[in-house]
Amino acid sequence: MFTGLIKDQGRILRIEENLEGKIFEIETKLAHDIQIDDSVAVNGVCLTATAVSEKSFTMQAVHVTLEKTNLGFLQKHSIVNLELALKYSDRLGGHLVLGHVNGTAEVLSLENRGENYTIWYRIPDELKKFVIKEGSIALDGISLTVADIKDNEVMVTIIPHTWNETQIHFLRKGTLVNVEVDSQAVHMAKYLDVLFENYIKQKKL
Repeated sequence: MFTGLIKDQGRILRIEENLEGKIFEIETKLAHDIQIDDSVAVNGVCLTATAVSEKSFTMQAVHVTLEKTNLGFLQKHSIVNLELALKYSDRLGGHLVLGHVNGTAEVLSLENRGENYTIWYRIPDELKKFVIKEGSIALDGISLTVADIKDNEVMVTIIPHTWNETQIHFLRKGTLVNVEVDSQAVHMAKYLDVLFENYIKQKKL
């Protein structure tokens, strides 16, 4: 479980392909807080640390993760957002992020307004029912508030701190980012679907 508040921008030191997918070694100032088997969110994807050194940690991304997220596009020296798993004693400053990415979104435009930035993304059609204005969304692991939405296009506003302290300032038009919609919205939608199905069944009896 994570909060969507990024703690460091890590750098890819090594990428190695294997039968299971790809192994990534990531340099980070958080390495001293990571132990083998710890969960770490990498661009919002929950992964397990398989090895740790003084300045880096290693993790395995399987094929389905590489296909579903933007991790498959990472290269040596790529910068990634990192967050360690939430402790029960931590403050929940963002929103509950599971690290279970639902898909990728394309950056449509970036515009700075004073010191803030406005970014529009195109999300997959199947996810738009889980996103509402003023609701929460995680993009590359960053907890953000939906400022506007038009069909399957979502807009967020980025404050200077978030712009500078995450890899969001590397985004360009056409970049793909990982998307995790609010899990509470997913559960609520599923619950309502079940209620509707039961209602239809009752009407047919």
